[in-house]
This record gives sequence, C-alpha cells and structure tokens, in this order.
Amino acid sequence: MRDETISDFLDRLADRVPAPGGGASAALHAAQAAALLGMVARYTTGEKYAAHQEVVERIRRESDTLRARALTLAEQDAAAFTAVTDAYRLPGESDQERAARSAAIAEALAGAARPPADVIAAALDVVELAEALLPIGNPNVVTDIAAAAEAARAAATTARVNVEVNLGGIRDDRVRSGLLAETARVDEIATRAEQITAAVREEIAK
Repeated sequence: MRDETISDFLDRLADRVPAPGGGASAALHAAQAAALLGMVARYTTGEKYAAHQEVVERIRRESDTLRARALTLAEQDAAAFTAVTDAYRLPGESDQERAARSAAIAEALAGAARPPADVIAAALDVVELAEALLPIGNPNVVTDIAAAAEAARAAATTARVNVEVNLGGIRDDRVRSGLLAETARVDEIATRAEQITAAVREEIAK
C-alpha cells in the first residue's frame, strides 16, 4: 500500500474487493494528521521559536513516528480483513468443519478489530501533539494544526465503527473488554479535536 500512487489506492478502494476499506482509510486519516503536524513543526524553527525548540523537535520526531505507525496499521487492517473473508470461505459441511470454521472466524474477527483499535490510540496521540503545538506553532500554518485535528477525529470515529462491527463475533471476553475500552476514548478525542479547531478558527478570525 505504501508504494501505490494515490490514484491506484483510490481505484482499489472503490473496487468491489474486500480490502482496503474503511479501516485502512481510518489509518490513512491518522497518517495524514501526523504528517500535517510534522509539516507545522518543520515550519516552527529558527530564532523566533528558539525558546520552544525542544518541544517542537519532540513533536516532529513523534509525528514522524506516528505517520509511519499509522501507515503500517493501514496495511495491517487490509490484511486482517482479508483473513476474515478467508475464514468465512472455509468449508462447513461436517460438525467438525463447522466448529473449526466458527473458531477461525472468531479469531479472524478479533484480529480485524485490532488495527482500528490501534488507530484510535494513534489518533489520540496526534490530538495530544496538536494541543502541544497549537500555542507555539508558526501562525502562518496554524490552519494545518486544525486540519490535523480534524483528520485525527475522522480517524478515530471511522476506526470506532470498524472495531464495533467485529465485536459481535468475538468470543473472548477479555479481548472484547479491551476493544470496548479503546472505543470509549473516541468521544474524548472528537471533543478535543473540535476544541483545537475552534481555537484555530478564533485565532484566524482576529
């Protein structure tokens, strides 16, 4: 996925194929959000920002790491969803085959829920970096902090439904509880992203 052109990826996204889908799109929202923060951090350099150099450099490093992590999650999501479709194609004629198929589906669904759950965590990390960068970032690119926040919000809310759609088939209560704990953070992420955007809009309206 990381070596495709944008056009090729969108062609696959629009095609009648199991993956990529919404989960990969959520991860790419997070990757774009992190990239935007990396860009703002790189514009926040020089003597004018010397007092904040250490914080800005940390944000640059962490946003680059998040961008790579989110792209990996996009690829993992596509692979995990393919595993789900493969599990549903297993034979189920005998009792033994049906039991094996059911267990394989449950395992695959748990695997498919993991990447979007991790996207939610990545989106929260992006929002936290955006909050730290907002008061010290170069005002000429402050709208890109809002863009990052909104992309992170899209990542989190999209990832949430991609976790929830898999929950019904997951048998392991511990796994379900962990996934539900991840989705419970989404409303907070959305609220904090909205606050960042509101602050940016207030700033540019002055």
